[in-house]
Amino acid sequence: MNKISNVRFDYKNDVHPGVIDELKTRVLEASKRRKRYNLDYRVSTSLVAVDPRVTLLYPKDAGLVGIDGPRKELVNLLTDRQQKLKVVSILGFGGLGKTTLAKEVYRNIGEQFICKAFFSVSQRPDMTRLLSGIQSKLGICGPSSVSEVEDIIDSIKEYLEHKSIMSNRYFIVVDDLWDVQIWNAIRSAFPENGNGSRVIVTTRVEAVASWACLHHHECIYRMKPLDIQDSRTLFFNRIFGCEDSCPVQFEKVSAEMLKKCGGLPLAIITIASLLASQPATLKEWENTLHSLTMHIGTHPTLEGMRKILNLSYKNLPPHLRTCLLYLGIYPEDYEIKRDDLIRQWVAEGFVVNFHGQDLDDVAKSYFNELINRSLIQPENTECGEVLSCRVHDVMLDLILHRCKEDNFITVLCTSEDMARHHENKARRLYLNCSNADVVDGRISRTILTSMSQLRYLKIAGNYIVDVVLPTKMQGLMHLETLDMYGVETIPSDIIYLPRLSHLTVDADTRLPDGIGRIKSLRTLGRIYLFSKTISVLSELTNLRELTLCYTDYDDIPHPAIAKIKPLASSLRKLSMLKSLFLDIKWEICDDSDRMGSLWEPPLGIERLHLSLWLFPRAPKWIGGHLSRLCSLTLYVKREMSRDRVKILFSTTIIDFGRTGFPSLEHLDFNCGKDSAAYMRFHAGVMRRLQRLTLHFGNRLKWMDATPAGMGHLPSLRSVHALARTCGEPHLRSYTMASLDSEHIWMDSYS
Repeated sequence: MNKISNVRFDYKNDVHPGVIDELKTRVLEASKRRKRYNLDYRVSTSLVAVDPRVTLLYPKDAGLVGIDGPRKELVNLLTDRQQKLKVVSILGFGGLGKTTLAKEVYRNIGEQFICKAFFSVSQRPDMTRLLSGIQSKLGICGPSSVSEVEDIIDSIKEYLEHKSIMSNRYFIVVDDLWDVQIWNAIRSAFPENGNGSRVIVTTRVEAVASWACLHHHECIYRMKPLDIQDSRTLFFNRIFGCEDSCPVQFEKVSAEMLKKCGGLPLAIITIASLLASQPATLKEWENTLHSLTMHIGTHPTLEGMRKILNLSYKNLPPHLRTCLLYLGIYPEDYEIKRDDLIRQWVAEGFVVNFHGQDLDDVAKSYFNELINRSLIQPENTECGEVLSCRVHDVMLDLILHRCKEDNFITVLCTSEDMARHHENKARRLYLNCSNADVVDGRISRTILTSMSQLRYLKIAGNYIVDVVLPTKMQGLMHLETLDMYGVETIPSDIIYLPRLSHLTVDADTRLPDGIGRIKSLRTLGRIYLFSKTISVLSELTNLRELTLCYTDYDDIPHPAIAKIKPLASSLRKLSMLKSLFLDIKWEICDDSDRMGSLWEPPLGIERLHLSLWLFPRAPKWIGGHLSRLCSLTLYVKREMSRDRVKILFSTTIIDFGRTGFPSLEHLDFNCGKDSAAYMRFHAGVMRRLQRLTLHFGNRLKWMDATPAGMGHLPSLRSVHALARTCGEPHLRSYTMASLDSEHIWMDSYS
C-alpha cells in the first residue's frame, strides 16, 4: 500500500465521525503491516526445483555424516545373543538426530526380522489412530470400524505371539516418545516371546528412556553433537556439494558459524541452507555470523536451536513465511502430502501468478524453496520430486509460536480448547478433531451450504462415519478441491462448479451424469474402472492425474474385458496426462491385448502404474519413447515366454540405444513364475534407474538363472525381490559386484 495523501468522503451519506476515525486507524495499521512484513518484496518469477544436495542429506539408502559410529554401537546392542525382548533407548534433545539414527539402524538390520514397524508417537497422540497404524504396518487385518484401544492392543499382541510360535522375531521402533504412561500402553502390545525380538525408543525425556529400558542404563544410547570434522563435512556438502569446494575466503567465517551451531545437525543444515539460498559473498556470510553472535551462546542448547531456526524464518520472503506458517495446521510428526498442501496454499490465495504461470507449478516451486532451505524435511522422494515432507518438532514449535503471536492460525484439538477459545476472534480456525469425544462423526449439510467462500474441502478420518452432502452445491462457486471418503452420492450440480480442479472420492461413490462438463478438472481420483463415467473421460482433456480402481471379482473376466475398448478410446484423448494409476484388487487377464494394442501412453506421462493388469505380451510402447516416464509398474501374463522377456529389456531386439527410458527411476516388474529370472539389462538402458522391484514364482530355479546385467544400471541403489521360494543367498552373491548387499531386500509370500 502506497502512502495515502487524500481521503474523501461524501457527507451526503451521513458518515459518522467515529467511522472516519476507525478507517484512518485501519489504514495506518495496514501501512505498518506492509513495512513489518516487507510487502514490497518482489516475488521471483522463475520456478524453483528441489536442490539435489538437500535430498542427499536425508537418504534412505546411503551413508549419513557422522552416523557410522553411533549406528555400529546401536547395532551391536541390538544384535547380541540375548533371547529375551530387549528395549534400547536413544536419548537427546531435539535436533540431535535421534530419528535419523533410528531410521538408519532400522534400515540396516530390519530385514533380519519378519515382523517390523516404525512409527512416531508425538506429545499428544491419538492412541486409537496410533495403534491402528501399528496394526497396518505389521500387516494385521483389523476391523474396519473404530475399535477400543484395548482391543487393538490385544490384536497386536496376539499377532506377534502367533508369529513367535513360528520362531519369527519382531523389530519395532517407537519414535518421539514423551510420556511413561503412553509407553506402558504401547509396551503391553509387545509379548515376551523369548526369541530375540527388539524395540528401539527415541525420546527427549530421561525418565522415559530409563523406564523403557527397565533401568538397564547400558541400553540407553545418549546422542552426542557432531565433532568439528563431521560438522564441516555436513555444512559444506549442503552449500557446495563437497567439503573441498569451499573457497578459502569463507574458511574463517564458516569456522565461527560452526562453533555457534555446536555440532547440532539440524542447526548446521538450517544455517547452511540459509547461506545456500543467498549470494555467495563474504559480506552475506559475515552478516549471518553477526546475527548468530547476537542471539546464540557458545554451547549447544535447544533454545539456541530455536534461535537459529528463527533467524532462517526471518530471512524468508513474505510469501514463503505465509506458506511456512500454514504448516501449523498439521499435527506433530505428520507426513504432509505435497499436493494436498499446495492445493490449500492456492485456495488460500498465497500463491502469486506471474506471466500466466500455472498456479500449481508456482506452489510446487514455493514448496521446493522451503525444502531447499531445510525448513521442512523431505520424506518421500520420487523422480527428483519431493512428494511428501515432515516438519521437525523444534521447527513446529516455532511455527505455532509465530501463528499465535500473529493470530495467523488457531488450532483446536480438544473440547477443552474449544471451550477456552469460543469467544476469541480467529483469522483461520483449524479443528484437528482426532479424538472421538470432540466430533460425533457426522458432518452437517447445513454447515457446508453456508460456506459460500469455501475453496478447499477434504473430509477424512477414523471418526467420520456419516457424511451427508447438501443436495445442492452450486452455491460453492469458489470450490477448487473436493476430496472425501464415506460419501455415497455427490450432488448432481457439482458439474456447474467453474473452478473445481481436484475431485477425489471413494470407488463406491456415484458420480453425477455430465461429469465431462467439468473442463477445469486436473485430478480425478478413484473412479470405478468400468463405470459409465469411463466413456466421458475423453471430455476431460485437462486431466493431469487419474486413478481408476477395480474391486469387483464377479465382473471378471468377460464383462470387464468387453469394456476395455471404450476405456482405451477415452485414455487416448487425455494427452495432458502425467500420472495414471490402476488400483486393482483382482487380476484382469487381457488375453486379446486390447489395452496394449489400442492405447499408448501420452508422451508426457511420468508415472504409470498398471499392477494386476496382465498383458499377454510386452506392450508395443515399451520401446522406450516415453522419455519422461520415471516410475513404471507393469505385470505381464504368467505364461510369457523367456524370449518375450528378452524383448522387453534387450537392446539387440528392441533398440533402446542410449535413450531407452532415460528418466526411469523406479521399475516394478512381474512377468510370472520364472521369467523375471532371465531378464537382461544391456548397457545404455535405464541409466537413472534407482529402485528395482522384481517378482518371482515358486518354481524358480535360482541356480539356473538370475537377473543379469544389473551392473549396467549405474544409478541402481536398491533391489526388492518378492519370491515364493528361498533363493536369497544366490541373488545376493550374484549382485554383490554391482550393489551392496545391504540394499537388497528379500520378501517371501505364499
